[in-house]
Parts: sequence; structure tokens; C-alpha cells
Amino acid sequence: MKSTQYIKEKIFSLEDLTKQVTRWKLKNKSIVFTNGVFDLLHKGHISSLHEAASYADILIVALNSDSSVKKLKGPTRPINDEETRALLLAEMMITDAVIIFEDDTPLNLIKTLMPDVLVKGGDYTVEQIAGAKEVIENGGKVILANIIEGISTTKTIEKMKN
Repeated sequence: MKSTQYIKEKIFSLEDLTKQVTRWKLKNKSIVFTNGVFDLLHKGHISSLHEAASYADILIVALNSDSSVKKLKGPTRPINDEETRALLLAEMMITDAVIIFEDDTPLNLIKTLMPDVLVKGGDYTVEQIAGAKEVIENGGKVILANIIEGISTTKTIEKMKN
């Protein structure tokens, strides 16, 4: 189906995304990068993704792989597999690119892509954000996105159990 193919074209390998980022930069497009698990999308995710997208022309979302999520969140996570999570993120109009990463943090991705803006949720400090130092040293900005208190995937899972 044509529309499904368009969505899948927004999910990149590192090699292809590196080439695409070069093309965007040649067109003077500013690039914002954010990352996360995005297991069960909720309004907190939507809010932070929209905020991230507002800081630049192009939004790249790096998605923890299934194995990475298991290391971070435990053996019962993720609820949705990486392909499903990537498709959901790619389906969003505000998302220009999605990339799945295996590492514990997206540091290598950030060093490779070197976005103009790095956005992470306000429940972090700049010092805790992988790649913040590198982006700042390259003249970029690090922004802590607003979070909606009381909303999380963990709380959604707990609610579903009850």
C-alpha cells in the first residue's frame, strides 16, 4: 500500500539517515533530535514530540531497540515491539525520521548526526543527557522539554493490570 510505504520510508538505517541529514543540512534545514522508548504512546509523548519539533525544521526520533528496552526497563518490556513503535512514530506528521538504536544511549548516533538541537524530557538534567556535551561543543542547544506530570507508560501498564 502506498501510504504504508511512505511511512516506512521515514524509518532509516544509520547509513541512510547520515546521507539524509547531509542533504537536509545542505538545504540549511535545522535538525532536532530526541530519543526514547515510546512503548505505549500517550499524551505526554505527543506533547514532548510536538515541543521538540517546534525547535527546528526536521525532527529525528531515535527509538530504543527491543533489546535495549529490556536492559533499561526489565524483561516484561517493551509491550510493543520496535517495528510497531517505529511505525507509530513515523506515522506522525511532525516526525521526519525514525531510527532504531541498540546501544544503551544514543550517544553514537548523536555524535554521527550532530543535530542542531537535542531535546530530552524535563525529568532529566543536561548533565544526564547522552550527547549534550557534544552538541553544545558543536554550537548546538540542549533543551529540556516540558513533561506532563502523572503520565507515564509504567502508570498505564499498572492501570491495565488493575
